[in-house]
Amino acid sequence: MDEVKWFFRQAGKEFLNTAGDDKDAICTNINEIFIKKEADIKRILPSIKNIRVLGDKPLGSHRPHTDIQYFETIRQQCLENGSLFEDPLFTASNESLMFSKRPDRCIQWLRPHEIADDPQFFVEGYSRFDVQQGELGDCWLLAAAANLTQYSNLFFRVVPQDQSFEKDYAGVFHFRFWQYGKWIDVVVDDRLPTYNGRLIYMHSREKNEFWSVLLEKAYAKLHGSYEALKGGFTCEAMVDFTGGVTEWYDLVEASSNLFNILAKAAERNSMMGCCLEGDPNVLDAKTPEGLIRGHAYSITKVCMINNVMPNRQGNIPMIRIRNPWGNEAEWNGPWSDSSPEWSDISDEKKHEIGLNFDGDGEFWMSFQDFLNHFDRVEICNLCPDSLTESQQNDGKRKWQMTMFEGEWTAGVTAGGCGKFLDTFWHNPQYVISLEDPDEEDDDDKCTVIVALMQKISCAKRNIGMECLSIGFAVYHLNERDMQTRPLGLEFFKNKAMVARSPHFINTRDVTARFRLPPGHYLVIPSTFDPNEEGEFIIRFFSETQNKMENVS
Repeated sequence: MDEVKWFFRQAGKEFLNTAGDDKDAICTNINEIFIKKEADIKRILPSIKNIRVLGDKPLGSHRPHTDIQYFETIRQQCLENGSLFEDPLFTASNESLMFSKRPDRCIQWLRPHEIADDPQFFVEGYSRFDVQQGELGDCWLLAAAANLTQYSNLFFRVVPQDQSFEKDYAGVFHFRFWQYGKWIDVVVDDRLPTYNGRLIYMHSREKNEFWSVLLEKAYAKLHGSYEALKGGFTCEAMVDFTGGVTEWYDLVEASSNLFNILAKAAERNSMMGCCLEGDPNVLDAKTPEGLIRGHAYSITKVCMINNVMPNRQGNIPMIRIRNPWGNEAEWNGPWSDSSPEWSDISDEKKHEIGLNFDGDGEFWMSFQDFLNHFDRVEICNLCPDSLTESQQNDGKRKWQMTMFEGEWTAGVTAGGCGKFLDTFWHNPQYVISLEDPDEEDDDDKCTVIVALMQKISCAKRNIGMECLSIGFAVYHLNERDMQTRPLGLEFFKNKAMVARSPHFINTRDVTARFRLPPGHYLVIPSTFDPNEEGEFIIRFFSETQNKMENVS
């Protein structure tokens, strides 16, 4: 992922202290374990000032009518006037390209019919191979978009089918993204940045196909400019495409059950990506094995492959990966295209996994080689609300999810982290009750994912603004603790955490997965320092049914 240095070294680790059942006796110095880290990449989070939340009424005291853009209304008006839409909120200008400088050449904004003959929204459907990277360092976005194409129902939620270059064409298109708990509709015109008549950013391998180009433009509008997409996190885009929740795993410190985690994620329709740490001295440095440093890839399949050779029988854990460049820049080690290892695999299995040796950026690796050569993997777990009815009934496992919205208010609910013990208990408090251990696991524990997302208000959203440093702590509750709502200062003086977020860090999302015995747990989301104000969403995912409540 461009210009990103990895952090969250502890992400995905199990923080439960297993030193016995008497959790009250496990006390550590809480003031020494809350760590504040800075993200090396300063993300410009999107404002929803100029886009409509689906279902909202057009008028409001805080939102001018001129800021509301309805796709159908705009298209009808343009058709009646015989004009093509020109978006006043994301103009064909340098300001929409960059916020920190001017372009180094003359960029011309052209409509698709000025770029290619017979422009089409889709050419023979859509696929991950329609997503090709241009000059913009947004491979993280492309990796997520390529993943999205593998789930038709999710894809058409983001890319509505009610638009084309033939029927009712008026130069206006729209796309939908999940933002802070709601789906929003982003309207764009189809004027695209070009140089010498060629697209400079995302494009399709089919010269006259434009769905992916326009998707990138809508996402750039959401963030304020194309430049705002330079350098980012695949998991962030996957959340915006699905409403799911993400996890990050450092492969240098990968847990022994990581392949099982990835396989379970695939069973739940999860979207996945991976990346290599960048070379600070060389942009897009290439490893001897053909991988690109500082680059985001999408994971398109996780499975076991049976080796049929008599002297090598057994199942091999394998991963299929795609480079969003969509070209010959592929892995050249074992199990790469046309490598001799594939001769040991039956033709039936090759057909089952869709094996091909095209120079399309997609390749296979053994899981061990994956661990040895990549640095991080990202998983976007889909919540029930992210799934369509057909996906909910497809027989695959589903996460159980509960969501709450809250806020930190100075002097009231903004208590800071546990280093500030006298005010820490003022923070919002949530109790999760885990009743049944995970199915098919023999350790009698429950998997739970806690995901904290901070909102950025329109008034505070300025270029270069940093997010608050956020995180959370988890405590075990006995039956006596459950009688007190909310828990006060004395509880936190005498209780140790059993789990926590890896760090307090200034990113939009902070997520961690835990394995906890059945029981009651208190979750405290907070900013690092007291009296920092903000709004947040906190979500809880578990494999089995859970019960959540706000006890603040």
